[in-house]
Amino acid sequence: MKSLLNPTVRFVLLRLAGLAAVLLVASFLVYGLLYLVPGGPMAFLLGNRTGTPEQIAAIRAQYHLDDPFLVRYVSWLGDALGGDLGRSLVYRQDVTTLLGTRAATTLWLVAYSSLLIVVGGLAAGTLAALRGGRTDAAVTGVSSVLLATPVFVIGVVLVIVFARGLGWFPVFGAGEGLWGRVHHLTLPAITLAVGSAAYLARITRASVREEMGREHVETARSRGLSESRIVRRHVLRNAAVPVTTVIGLTVAGLLAGAVVVENVFALDGIGSLFVRAIMQRDFAVVQAVVLVLVASFVVVNLVVDLFYSVLDPRMAR
Repeated sequence: MKSLLNPTVRFVLLRLAGLAAVLLVASFLVYGLLYLVPGGPMAFLLGNRTGTPEQIAAIRAQYHLDDPFLVRYVSWLGDALGGDLGRSLVYRQDVTTLLGTRAATTLWLVAYSSLLIVVGGLAAGTLAALRGGRTDAAVTGVSSVLLATPVFVIGVVLVIVFARGLGWFPVFGAGEGLWGRVHHLTLPAITLAVGSAAYLARITRASVREEMGREHVETARSRGLSESRIVRRHVLRNAAVPVTTVIGLTVAGLLAGAVVVENVFALDGIGSLFVRAIMQRDFAVVQAVVLVLVASFVVVNLVVDLFYSVLDPRMAR
């Protein structure tokens, strides 16, 4: 038991150390964005306004601009680890509060889209690989079209057909309660999911077809095992590793993709807040959202790495 446990523990600890290192570097780069702006941090924070001496003094005090850079970074990092991401100059609120009130909408959208991607992509790809023929051609053709179509175009078409035309779904808002959210977020979730589901379907199809031609699968057939058992035990399990990689990268990237979808459907989530913060030059919000996006991406990839050890324990050695 000990010999089996040690490699797994070591694998987890190495991944956690890598996660901490990546987040530390990312936080340094995110904080340093303020000082890469032409004209310095004051030019960005003031924007097109001409600040009064009192306003300038308040901004310099808020961002500790009179302190050395590393001192400011360490202070900001300590506050961020404690949940204090600064204060918005535009909304006059704590950034943590701004993100908290909008996080539910974005998380619902990402979770709904992830479900559609995983179920739709895996089902379509597996069906295309196992059936072949016209089914394979249809899945390949549809996925190619969806991959080539921009997200905002898909969103506009869905709104015209299913919201304005048929009246099945609302156009704006995230809804209340479980079924209210599902109803309001169906079109945004489909918009966010279709391209990624198409890509996952193609990867799943290729992985399953490759495994179907492996020597151990032919050996299982020669031993008289049923095709359904061969598919479950020998094909799908081995094909799951590259598919899991794609799922992890896709789900992690949904937070960034939600920026476009939230603006198309006027959802008050983190993505729409991010766009407004950029246009309003509200740097504390921009800084916080970028940090949250990077942290989410890294954490999702950590979960994928840990899932590898479940699919194939040899990866943890």
